[in-house]
Amino acid sequence: MTTLMAAAAGSTALGDTRLPYRTAYRSIDIDRLSIFYREAGPRDAPVLLLLHGLPSSSRMFEPLLSRLSDRYHLIAPDYPGFGHSSWPNPRDFAYTFDRYAEIMTRFTEALSLQRYTLYVQDYGGPVGFRMALSHQDRIEAIIVQNAVAHNPGLGANWETRRAFWADRAANESALRANLLSLAATRTRHVGSDPNPERYDLDLWNDEFNFLNQPGQAAIQSDLFYDYRTNVEAYPKWQAWLRRNQPRLLVLWGKYDMSFDRSEPEAYRRDVPNAEVHVLNAGHFALDTASDEIAALIRAFQ
Repeated sequence: MTTLMAAAAGSTALGDTRLPYRTAYRSIDIDRLSIFYREAGPRDAPVLLLLHGLPSSSRMFEPLLSRLSDRYHLIAPDYPGFGHSSWPNPRDFAYTFDRYAEIMTRFTEALSLQRYTLYVQDYGGPVGFRMALSHQDRIEAIIVQNAVAHNPGLGANWETRRAFWADRAANESALRANLLSLAATRTRHVGSDPNPERYDLDLWNDEFNFLNQPGQAAIQSDLFYDYRTNVEAYPKWQAWLRRNQPRLLVLWGKYDMSFDRSEPEAYRRDVPNAEVHVLNAGHFALDTASDEIAALIRAFQ
């Protein structure tokens, strides 16, 4: 059963910039878990399913909800263990990308979403590609924003992370510092951008506070340990892209220090007709390029 939690004004008091559809904040029970999601736009409009990254939540998509709700039905869920969704204990819940894809698929079915465009960022990539491979007929198009599907796309930052996959017990402390520290949380946003003053400090301070909540270190360690299964699955995702040639829009923040700059062109090799745009932005490109991204989505769709 869907429960309305609140509604946000999300608009200016003056001028004609206000969109006709306010964002609603809802939750729905999926597999005995409360899955929180943000929703905006008319129910009969083309659906954009927005899948977030680490350590963010559906909150990262607020800039799109406020810019695109006149034209699209936008739905942005939080995964279990993130944002306002349930945070089950890792002893009772498998924090894996396979499990996330299952829950997100059931989420779309519970909301009666027959077809949708996937917008995948970071962790949204492995969740979304699993959903696409399992239910190809439901996918209208894919928008990739700083999400990797090719091994070279994992940059130098991943040496510590690969060591963690090889020997979890010996490398867990180093992994947590590399992935969950305040410095790492800030770097995910600002990256190598020469203009750090463009970024709201609340972005990473709020996320760092989230990562320091009780139980979060264990949840994120379990989930990141499972990330190795994504690397193993890259060849299958690439083969699916080459075989099916989906409508593909690649948006890439060039100041991203998490992933390698070669990744956008790797997608173009798989899907030659893909639209590829490299932006003056970071890993979370909506931080600073939301107007540009919204315009590119309108043109693409």
